Amino acid sequence: MTGIYDSKDYASLSEKVYRSLRDGIAEGRYQTGDCLVEMKIAEELGVSRTPVREALKQLELEDLVVSHPNRGVVVKGFSNEDLRDVSTIRHLLEGQAAYWAAERVTPEQLAELKEVVELMEFYTQKNDIEHLVRLDTRFHELIYEASGSRTIRHILASLHHNIRKARQSSLTLPDRAPCSLSEHINIYHAIETHNAPAAKEYMESHVAVAAGYTLKQ
Repeated sequence: MTGIYDSKDYASLSEKVYRSLRDGIAEGRYQTGDCLVEMKIAEELGVSRTPVREALKQLELEDLVVSHPNRGVVVKGFSNEDLRDVSTIRHLLEGQAAYWAAERVTPEQLAELKEVVELMEFYTQKNDIEHLVRLDTRFHELIYEASGSRTIRHILASLHHNIRKARQSSLTLPDRAPCSLSEHINIYHAIETHNAPAAKEYMESHVAVAAGYTLKQ
């Protein structure tokens, strides 16, 4: 079978399968309670069952799936408690990331942040939620990068990715997209002017408001 992965390197394959499944859980393609069948996934991705089995083990270590003797591997997904935990951690760390970004941002990073904000304005007017989620992800990734902290970048990028479906759903709620745009603009201007305290304050406020919309669903 010719699939999307042609490499014979099982370590590389299992990583690709893992990312595909993790993305599927984060984006809601695999719902809480869904069974992940090795053979079916292998056929869908065009790989053998070995890398699928390894990917499922990794997902189980991350508590995203659970193995039941009679049902097989079942998606756990993200509960409201998980979302609250993520929001608390983001509130603690993203403010600091924005603070450091305002101090350390490079001209190249600042230019890309500006471009992202301008695209956010364009797609907010069109109410294009799919593009807005991607731009939101890139906006925050740029701030993690600009912070200069590999630890913060690793932790927050993973958390931000894992709540993608919740972020996408929250942007469909009335007035959330325009408000989110305004919040991002404030953060950008604070970083642009190297106002670290303001960047931290605006980011913490943004995370708190976003969490409120996410948990309303």
